[in-house]
Amino acid sequence: MSKRNENRPGYKKTKVGWIPEEWEFVQLKKICQKVTDGTHDTPPRQLNGIPLLTTKNLRSGSLDFETDYLISESDHKLINKRSSVDINDILYGMIGTIGSPVRIDRIVMPFSVKNMAILKFGEDSVKSKWVYYYLISSLFEKFIERQLSGNAQKFIGLGFIRNLKIPLPPLLEQKKIAEILSAWDRAIEITNRLITNYELLKKGLMQQLLTGRMRFPEFGKPVQEKGQLPEGWRGRRLGSFGLFLKGKGITNSEKKESGLPCITYGEIYTKHDFVIRQFFSFIDENTAQKSQRIQRNDILFANSGETLDEIGKCVAYTKDIEAYAGGDIIIFHHKGVNPLYLSYSLNSDLLIRQKRKLGQGYSVVHIYSAGLKTLQVPLPSLEEQSRIEAVLSTCDREIELLKKRQEKLKEQKKGLMQKLLTGEVRVRLQEMKNG
Repeated sequence: MSKRNENRPGYKKTKVGWIPEEWEFVQLKKICQKVTDGTHDTPPRQLNGIPLLTTKNLRSGSLDFETDYLISESDHKLINKRSSVDINDILYGMIGTIGSPVRIDRIVMPFSVKNMAILKFGEDSVKSKWVYYYLISSLFEKFIERQLSGNAQKFIGLGFIRNLKIPLPPLLEQKKIAEILSAWDRAIEITNRLITNYELLKKGLMQQLLTGRMRFPEFGKPVQEKGQLPEGWRGRRLGSFGLFLKGKGITNSEKKESGLPCITYGEIYTKHDFVIRQFFSFIDENTAQKSQRIQRNDILFANSGETLDEIGKCVAYTKDIEAYAGGDIIIFHHKGVNPLYLSYSLNSDLLIRQKRKLGQGYSVVHIYSAGLKTLQVPLPSLEEQSRIEAVLSTCDREIELLKKRQEKLKEQKKGLMQKLLTGEVRVRLQEMKNG
């Protein structure tokens, strides 16, 4: 039951915190038209058919249709008699991935769902948006974590979801808050599309510039046939213009919050693209003495990974700061080549195809110095290398700026949600009346 508190006039205390007195605190089953769930069965798998999506397909507020589990059209129709997914519905994970709500604002292809609750709102897009924003808020996520603490099995039942209570402002306030947060969503989405476009542009430029199919006129004519080298370019074995060193193991217990910077092989996959711009791990001097120092312009390869396509991903180190490389990293110390050009080239489709042939292993794939030495790298003059690198680096800087803008927008939205969804900051009544 809600309680008044003299210390917060105009507010009442609920299980999820303080909310304005005129707001309701209501069970989801009373807000939604219906709360149901996806299929409980697993229909036979088909080579061709309609996707059966599970909680694994709930990704960052959207549905990921990447699945190899397809079902027949007849099974899809049978499931949809009970649990069809429509516009304005919210999907909520019930097993494994708990939560991760997705609001359906358009249907791009037919699909069925399993292990998900379906919160149905019919044509009421205002309530649908309000509930969605509340379900994705950190306030609600923390509340759910408290409810599930001590529960070894990651599972919640439909009854639990139906009886969950959330704040519900008056309709006009719901609408205005949803409009404000939707504006931030649109800005985030526009920025995301710009990032995607720049990444596609950069990928296209890499395919053209790093193979000589596109050239700056002052350096000569582009090649016409795939596989040819332009005039003035040389194909050189990687081992012919540098030497290889091995990083030395740095355990998790040896990592510090500050000290001498170090790079781990996992960070090459998750934190860095083409060049090391900042550090995420540090070690003390004692650990550094048994590790391997890296030098300016070195190329760092990850020599183990999960797939052939990612094996041998590498980054350039262009700083003068004393830093070290952990285990499962191969260090290439070279001379006479632009390090950023080399990093772009070694991560291009042409070199990825070569590295795939060198990968060894199954569950964990490895690549070794002996194989990397044989990679054939197309090398133009240093001047042309610098021009190519400058174009691709410009794309990287634009992508980085857009990603920072996107993160800022996400932080602003998170702050707004914290204040608007609790009624800490109220939308002025006059603004709501004026629409």
